[in-house]
Amino acid sequence: MDTTRKNSQDDHGHGLLGPRAEMAAAVGSGITYTAGMATKYLLDTPGWVPTTLFLATYVLGGFFTIRSAVQTIRRGRFEVDFLMLVAAAGAAAVGKWAEGSVLLFLFSLGHALEEYAMSRAQRSISALGELAPRTALVRRGPDRVDQVDIEELRVGDTVVVLPNSRLSADGIVVAGFSAIDESSVTGESMPVEKQPVADASAALTARTPVPEAHRVFAGTLNGSGALEVLVTSRAEDSTLARVIAMVRDADTQKSPTQRFIDRFQLVYVPAVIAGVLAVIGFGVLVLSEPFADSFYRGMVVLVAASPCALAIATPSAVLAGVARAAQAGVLAKGGGPLESLGRVKSIAFDKTGTLTWGQPRVTDVVAVRPELRELLVSTVVAVESFSDHPLAAAITRDLALEVPVGAELAATDVNSVTGRGVTAVVDGVSVEIGNLTMFTELDPYGVPDDVAATVEHLHLLGRTTMIVRLGGTYLGVIGVMDTPRAEAGPVIAQLRTLGITDMVVISGDNQRVADAVADGLGLDGAHGGLLPEDKVSMIATLNARGGTAMVGDGVNDAPAMVNSSVGIAMGASGSAVALETADVALMTDDIGRLPFAVALSRRSAAIIRQNLIVALVIVAGLVPATLIGLPIGPAVFIHEGSTLLVVANALRLLRFRRGEEHAGIAHEARPA
Repeated sequence: MDTTRKNSQDDHGHGLLGPRAEMAAAVGSGITYTAGMATKYLLDTPGWVPTTLFLATYVLGGFFTIRSAVQTIRRGRFEVDFLMLVAAAGAAAVGKWAEGSVLLFLFSLGHALEEYAMSRAQRSISALGELAPRTALVRRGPDRVDQVDIEELRVGDTVVVLPNSRLSADGIVVAGFSAIDESSVTGESMPVEKQPVADASAALTARTPVPEAHRVFAGTLNGSGALEVLVTSRAEDSTLARVIAMVRDADTQKSPTQRFIDRFQLVYVPAVIAGVLAVIGFGVLVLSEPFADSFYRGMVVLVAASPCALAIATPSAVLAGVARAAQAGVLAKGGGPLESLGRVKSIAFDKTGTLTWGQPRVTDVVAVRPELRELLVSTVVAVESFSDHPLAAAITRDLALEVPVGAELAATDVNSVTGRGVTAVVDGVSVEIGNLTMFTELDPYGVPDDVAATVEHLHLLGRTTMIVRLGGTYLGVIGVMDTPRAEAGPVIAQLRTLGITDMVVISGDNQRVADAVADGLGLDGAHGGLLPEDKVSMIATLNARGGTAMVGDGVNDAPAMVNSSVGIAMGASGSAVALETADVALMTDDIGRLPFAVALSRRSAAIIRQNLIVALVIVAGLVPATLIGLPIGPAVFIHEGSTLLVVANALRLLRFRRGEEHAGIAHEARPA
């Protein structure tokens, strides 16, 4: 897309019709052009009727082009927009209103279509900012809490965080216990248990990072416990604020393709203008022919050299490619992403919500002895059915149907042990369900060796574990994990057949979980424990090896997306920020569409290359022909014929079929 045109629109708007004004003008120019051709060749009308209609086409098709050209001329630049205007004016000067009209119509339509496809910009920044509350509750004394704007927070303030509310600042927990959903910032799929730090003053001044159990971020969602948080950074310096800054900075950077187009226009347009002036001067000064004849020849050369086919070559392929992608549930925001995705050699996947469902599932039920399995399941379902913790919800959902009819147990006196687990009484017998830390504290002799070995094994597989003990007897271990989508493995295999040579997972989850997912899916690498800025650094490393795509769905993925060669967002589960920031969005929550998107992008890039070659070859052959006497009629016919040729070639993308039906990829329903 012409970046200068885009800038001028940003500066001056689109007028009364809003952002759709350019598209309306392009469609209007097409209507007037069609009417002009009909009145000129099909209907018996006075000569002024088609001329008036063609003049209206000039006005409608050239309005935005003129505005863009004026802006570039003020900056001392002559680009393709300007050349199109000169070509159209030259065609009108020699009485070829129809030829000039079709030039402006096609050019304005191509730019309007691409502008429309890429119009959803800048809103990502405001969406990011809405994650954090605008006010905070600051403790001023034992019995005093004031509500202040987050801009007034200072390092060292103590903020009160109510249950089920979003945090207003980055900080360290100094009082209270809770589980915090950090998926919006870190990508962590499981709520993270938080507890007070032992020495708040030492933690505030420590050079080493504060452990995860004590550290919290602005914009994350608190669970059922109240917390008091010692503020460690001002609002403008929070992790969320840095995410916003990274999105803003990356949004202003030009792509290599845009820079190439700018350089090409700087050379091509002045060269054509100079060539036309040279043709006119040569005819008048050297051949001594009348000025009118030399001017006519110059205008014929200008029409031949005008980049009509060149201008429509890419937008037509983009339009067909974007339309075909949309039919298959893929939103591509313009030609740049469509081409870039076809060139990538490596893909970085976020884990939570992308390769996995983003919801915990019971993956393992390991009883100490086989005959205890039924009792293990019945006990854990009876206790966890009283809890609203995400892990408890997973157990109730996945194991309730395994409890035989009539074997249901009743739990009473259910109490949560924050950061450890839960205790209860089942049929008069005490029950403890929790992590290894809980039982290490409860049992002075330590957990049995077989139970400890099971926990260690499941941890190596990336599971979150819960040990179950009934009346002092260990029943077994439950393993829970955010499991990969069923279609993720086949997707990885298909991407390899398409030539993607390096695929990694980058995640806010711990390294152990990232490794487990990567090993299970056959990825080439795993990088866990990453904050948004760490993901950006990892993308930069991958970009150094060649083009890299980033596939994600959360706010924490937005900076990595905008710093990658092409950002791809999951649709139904993707955050508004990720969808606005991404270059390509899978509109359904289906990663199985990714191979189709890559294959379509590669075909689109090939079509664009073919179109550009055809357009340049036609111009290269047509200009010499006009210099030796080819009249304007045949020149316009060949020139516009090349336009129809590249458009017809681009429309082949509408019949693109590869991978649309997942090529046998099994699609798994999202957990209830």
